[in-house]
Amino acid sequence: MAGTVVTVGTFDGVHRGHQAVIAETVRRARARARHGESLVVTFEPHPLAVVNPNAAPPLLTLEPEKRELLRQAGVDRVETLEFTPALAGLLPERFVRDLLRARFGMQDLVLGYDHGFGRGRSGDVETVRRIGAADGFAVDVVEPVLDGGRPISSSLIRTAVAHGDLGAAERWLGRPYSALGTVERGAGRGRTIGVPTINLPVPDARKLLPPDGVYAVWVEIGKRESGNGNRLGGMMNQGPRPTFGVAARGLEIHLFGWSGELYGETVRVEWVRRLREVRTFPSRDALVAQLAEDRAAALTSLNLSGAG
Repeated sequence: MAGTVVTVGTFDGVHRGHQAVIAETVRRARARARHGESLVVTFEPHPLAVVNPNAAPPLLTLEPEKRELLRQAGVDRVETLEFTPALAGLLPERFVRDLLRARFGMQDLVLGYDHGFGRGRSGDVETVRRIGAADGFAVDVVEPVLDGGRPISSSLIRTAVAHGDLGAAERWLGRPYSALGTVERGAGRGRTIGVPTINLPVPDARKLLPPDGVYAVWVEIGKRESGNGNRLGGMMNQGPRPTFGVAARGLEIHLFGWSGELYGETVRVEWVRRLREVRTFPSRDALVAQLAEDRAAALTSLNLSGAG
């Protein structure tokens, strides 16, 4: 019979360990007779923001980013539950029976090896297996994805991003670290020095950013799956713009080979390599000369021979 195959968790980052759990959820749903539905149940805000706010981590993925990544992973449906003190206080049996079973029609449950939920995270794998045996649903536990002998985890990736180790973050995520942003109007200073830019607002304060600096980046415009996507290389200043007397933090990107308008468009920026720190330059000419060096370094980092 058809039915819903569920996995549940915070899934911050949707990293390679999460991807293994999600892939098994999708596989089991598709293997069911008449094709069951794969469902990811996740939470907003991060549970620690409710149960222990001082320990709440910065996020690798804000909610819209996480939903998009889950959709790209082939999940049929994503349900985001508001994480409240009442939800945090549910006993594991109530969480499974009242939410996953009664509300979502769960037939199978797929969990990561270290999953815990319910009051005080008391609902571990063995607890869920006991409930499943009593209630007649299957429980599948996915083993960790290891790198260098240690499990890939969101906390490991947060440490890498915070320290600017983008290569390690990309390896553990299975993709470059990224953020979504909507292009807004800037002051137009870049055009006056021959380096036009697009400007993105600084993401929600909960979003973890690597250290400020000048970066080689990829920028995705549009949707690849719809056939109108475009992925362009560029260089980005993340942080203040002290040469122009701008102390506010911002994301300002010069796209290689692009001359169109993107105001109001939502784009994805992927950090590839930090080229240098943010600096104040004594003159316009000094800034222009440095930007030429940055451009060459970014093109090399992105394996681009040149762009318009």
